[in-house]
Amino acid sequence: MIARDLGIDLGTANVLVFVRRKGIVLREPSVVAFDRKTSKILAVGNEAQKMLGRTPGHIVAMRPMRGGVIAEYSVTKDMLRHLISRVCGWRPFFKPNLVVCVPTGGTSVERRSVWEAAMEAGAKRAILVDEPMAAAIGAGLPIQDPGGNMVVDIGGGTTDVAVISLGGMVVADSVRIAGNRMDECIIRHIKRDYNLMIGERSAEEIKIKVGSAYAGEAETEMEVRGRDLVVGLPKTVIISSAEIREALREPVTAIVDRVKHVLEQTPPELSSDIIERGITLTGGGACLRGLDRLIADETGIPTRVADDPLSCVAIGTGAVLNSNNMYTLDREY
Repeated sequence: MIARDLGIDLGTANVLVFVRRKGIVLREPSVVAFDRKTSKILAVGNEAQKMLGRTPGHIVAMRPMRGGVIAEYSVTKDMLRHLISRVCGWRPFFKPNLVVCVPTGGTSVERRSVWEAAMEAGAKRAILVDEPMAAAIGAGLPIQDPGGNMVVDIGGGTTDVAVISLGGMVVADSVRIAGNRMDECIIRHIKRDYNLMIGERSAEEIKIKVGSAYAGEAETEMEVRGRDLVVGLPKTVIISSAEIREALREPVTAIVDRVKHVLEQTPPELSSDIIERGITLTGGGACLRGLDRLIADETGIPTRVADDPLSCVAIGTGAVLNSNNMYTLDREY
């Protein structure tokens, strides 16, 4: 019996676990619920997400990751330990090897904290991989070829943009504006225009159902329920996709500007390759309707959404696990 090899997409919104030769075996929200009094973990993932905003005073349900990096170290460590135990068993005879993804813009201290959390959670060996590189591999881009491949990975906390050639990142940039910022903008818009307070889950549902980034998309409406800030009672309003598109203008514009910035820094030969091959979008934020059309219009470069954008990073970690030379991507502390 040998140690299991696991690839972990440790995202701000979701955690995906890839097991070598098995594929993605776990896909859970990055939420942990614990008891303040005993510091005992009560739930992780889907069960903990159901508790968000619905817990009594002594129970806390929270997201330990912020902006793609660890905000609550001990909680993140416990979450990783719980997920590893679910995959490998509560008392694995052999410790697993982990490949964990981190944002391109993370500092050395932030990267070190991810590595330490993985080791303390029970890993035998932990290797850090840049998210856009894993996303490009998972999307099936020919990163080993001597040609430019551009990937934009829009997660929950960060948007990573990179131009990759010959197995390495030539130009890369990251901005801590992504899906969570979009949710915050929707909450702020509903509060300002309707005096209605809604939660994170409602904002995400609005983004998925009626959110869009391009004016040419079909216009839709939906009911939104929340608490009236004036009278304090429950209230229902109707919102349209047009007003949500306006609410999302700030984060969407920031993402497009970051894409343009990376293109400006790209060497001319690779730029010509990108014009031919196009831009690939990955991550949950790539599912925002019309975002690919908006980027294509703003840059003049064909843009497509990967076949399975939510799983690309996790699939990429699996490819790293299955590679003998690890694509020379590994960073071990």
